[in-house]
Parts: sequence; structure tokens; C-alpha cells
Amino acid sequence: MDAVQHAKQPGTARWLDARYAAWRAAAALALAACLGACAQFPAGANDSTADLHWLNTVTYGADQASLAELRQLGRKAYLDRQLAMPLVDPPELATAIAALPGLQADAAAQLKAAREARERIDMLPDDDSKQQARQALNAQGRELVAETARRHLLRALYSPAQLREQMTWFWMNHFNVYSGKGQVRLLLPDYEERAIRPHALGRFRDLLMATVTAPAMLLYLDNAQSSANRINENYARELMELHTLGVSGGPSGSRYTQQDVQELARVLTGVGVNLRGTPPPRLPPARAALYRSEGVFEFHPGRHDFGVKTLLGQRIEPAGFAEVERAVSILAREPATARFISARLAAYFVADNPPPALVERMAQTFTRTDGDIAQVLRTLFLAPELDRLLASPARKFKDPMVYVVSSMRLAYDGRPVTNLRPVLNWLNQLGEPLYGHVTPDGYPSAESAWASSGQMVRRFEIARAIGSGPAGLFAGDAGKPRGARFPMIGNKLYYDTIEATLGPATRAALAQAESQAEWNTVLLASPEWMQR
Repeated sequence: MDAVQHAKQPGTARWLDARYAAWRAAAALALAACLGACAQFPAGANDSTADLHWLNTVTYGADQASLAELRQLGRKAYLDRQLAMPLVDPPELATAIAALPGLQADAAAQLKAAREARERIDMLPDDDSKQQARQALNAQGRELVAETARRHLLRALYSPAQLREQMTWFWMNHFNVYSGKGQVRLLLPDYEERAIRPHALGRFRDLLMATVTAPAMLLYLDNAQSSANRINENYARELMELHTLGVSGGPSGSRYTQQDVQELARVLTGVGVNLRGTPPPRLPPARAALYRSEGVFEFHPGRHDFGVKTLLGQRIEPAGFAEVERAVSILAREPATARFISARLAAYFVADNPPPALVERMAQTFTRTDGDIAQVLRTLFLAPELDRLLASPARKFKDPMVYVVSSMRLAYDGRPVTNLRPVLNWLNQLGEPLYGHVTPDGYPSAESAWASSGQMVRRFEIARAIGSGPAGLFAGDAGKPRGARFPMIGNKLYYDTIEATLGPATRAALAQAESQAEWNTVLLASPEWMQR
């Protein structure tokens, strides 16, 4: 008997408990059953079902308020509103974010505080004291990363600007930095808040420029000390292959060479950081006039290669930082970049292998609008073939972030939690901790990366944790519950829309549920819920 064939179980309690061992023993079969159960779109599916799938794609997951808004406005007006949402958080959410103490200082202040702490540690009299102080300082750095993640999750769960927050997550992966490298963790809050999120729905060139001048990126990809007499090609290579053009000779049609990488690396010399807040360097007047500094970012003309460069066949004259701006414009406006970014967006939102015709239309929009991300998304979400894609057996499989956040949004439906540590732990268990991907390619979005048997077993465990009660989500600092209530997923949203998306096996299992906790867990562990 397959472990997730709910209808064949003698009772849901035994399905969740006695058969839980069978999930572990036959996890591979569980995965096959989970994916196979999605192979037939339920006969009860209708326009309401199509709208639910569309809403689950535009947002992290439908709740009752967003569904009501969609029904009132229609798709086009709803999308217009999402694309026009202000950057400022609504008051209640802003208050919750303001309560995160570590995020109140900017990057320069974080670096200064850490530098002064290290200096105090160096003055301590014995090695044991130094070791303890260093451990405490490292713990502070980890907590800063955790608070950045809490801010990100608060917005993902509760912000009405759901598309902006999804795009912030998308771009944080596309322009990935690893919080565990050096002092990147101290720069991480500013990176997300100032470089990524404000440009998430803007023009791609502006977003690209913000990342090129982001201290977190420059430290992570080793450009901070790249100079004319010691060029580091690492960032230049990733900037072309991962951030803009795609792999040379790949499906985007890019055709750059190693020579182009080297020329771009020359352009980027002198683009770095000033971690200690030192005064501008002493340079000859002509070069001193080219010095640029903003916060921790610094362009140092004394380290720049002022020779003529040729990038992708275009000549770049010596001009200091203006060369960087010219190179960014060249990369952002390449046809290969339009295709590469469009394909990544379509793969993230709707299908691991999106239709080439859809990607091409998105790329045309990208080119026509000079990289207007909002317009590219409009082309995607209003595509005539989108309902067919969202109703197909290969509907987009949720990565861990989308799975956890959508489950939380359904289970608690806007009711704010007071403790996000369990959510952070769930993402860690599922292999997608925020800011924890070591390599610059970021977390994948493809089903193959997240649908292993081990992954499914962990998802079942998290479904039970969410469905069985507060799971510590309402505990204060002392671990005492604060206004916890049991999640009631069987609400109007469920009966109006979700129920019609479920196959017969899942419906039968829900009918056998012996408690609200079991019913919740069955739904959140169902094969249908694993997809958008």
C-alpha cells in the first residue's frame, strides 16, 4: 500500500501516526505517489480554481482577503495594484519590523561596532577571555542574519505587496550573497533593504547597478580589492554568466568570450569598499575628482585600470566609474540578458520548462521597455496560455520558502505570530535557510532540487507541526504562549476554492480525519498542496 494513498487508510489518525513509520521506510514510494496524484486535474475544477492557482502564483499563497480582492477587481486590476504597491510597509507591519533591534543601524555603523569590539577583544588579558568574547561577537553576527531573515519573513507573510516580496526573494537568489563569508553578514541587511527590494519591480539596469555597487556583493565575489595590478576576474565572470547573459553558448544565445570576462574585470578594478570609514585617498587632482564614495561603497581611482576596454564588441573609453555605468548598460540591454532573465522568471513562477513562445514574448517586452521588470511580469501573468500551464499536471512545485510561507498564510490567515524561530528552523530543515546558499548561483527553483524522498518526509513533519497547533509560533522570549489559537484551515477559503483542487484520495483522507489537527495535517501534506 502506498504511504500517501490516503483513501486506503483505515483511519486518518493511523495514517498520521501508525503509518508515519511507513513514510520513512518507503519515502521514495511516497514521493512517487505524491507527484503522481497531481497528474489528473480534479474534475471539479472551474474558473474559481483557475483564479486560485493564479493568485497562488502572484502571491506567496492565497488568503481570504487576497481572494476577495481578486474577485472584486479581476486579474488585470489586481495585478495593477500589486505592481503599484508602495515600498513603505503598512503601520502594523512596520511596527513589527521596527521591533527588531539589530536592524536599526546601517552597514557603516554595524562595521564600526564590530571593529571596535574586535579591538577590545585584542586587548583582553588571556586567551580564554578572548575566545569567549569572539564567540559572543560571532553570535551577534548570526543574530543579525536571523533578524534580517525575520524581517524578510514578516513581509512575506503579512505584506499586502505580495508580488514585491516574492520578487525580493527571487532577486536575492538571483544576485545571491552568502552570509557566512567574512563580513558579508554585517552588510546583508542593507543589501536586501537598499539594493534589492527598492528595485525589485523597477528597471533591471537600475537593479543591476545597485548590486554592482553593493558592498555585500563586492566582498562576497572578491572584487573589493581588485586593482589594475592585481585583477580578480571572479565577479566579472559571475556578473555575465549568472546575473545577466547566462552561460556563453547556452539557451539565452549569449556569445561572450574569456576576453570579454577579462575586459569586464578591468572595468571593475577600483570598485570596492571602505570598511574602516577612512578619509578619501590622496591622489593627483585629475584622479581625485573621479573618487566616489557612498556609505561603505568606494570607487578608488588609484586602483583602477584606465586603459581602453572592449566589451561585447563595444569600445569603452577611460573614464573611471563612468566605465562601470557604461558596462552595466551594455550588459542590461543585451538581447541575451532579456531572454535569460525572462526564462528565469517564467521558470520560478509557472514551470520548470516554460514555453519558449512565452519566454520570447517576455523577452520582447524586456527589450521594448528597456528592462522594465513590472511590464515583463505583466506579460507573464496575463499570458493567454497561463491558465493551461497552471492547470497542467506539471504545475509549479513549491520550493521550501513558498511551501512554508503559503502553509503559514493558509493556517493563520493574517493572524500575526510572535516567534518566527520555528519558521527559520523549518527552512533550515528543508535545506533553504535564508542567505545560506554558499555558491553564487543561489537556490534553485526546479522541482528536481526539492522533491526528493527525504525532502518529502521533512515536509510531512512540518505539515504536522503547523497543523497540530501553535508550534511555538506564539511563544514569547520566555517560551510562554501569547494569544495562541488553533489553526482552522477548513474555512470559507477552503470550501470556496481549495476543495475543488483536491483529488479523490485527499478528499477521502480529509473525510476520515478524527480531529482538526489531523485534518489540517492531511491538507498541508497533500500532493496538491505541494504545488502552486
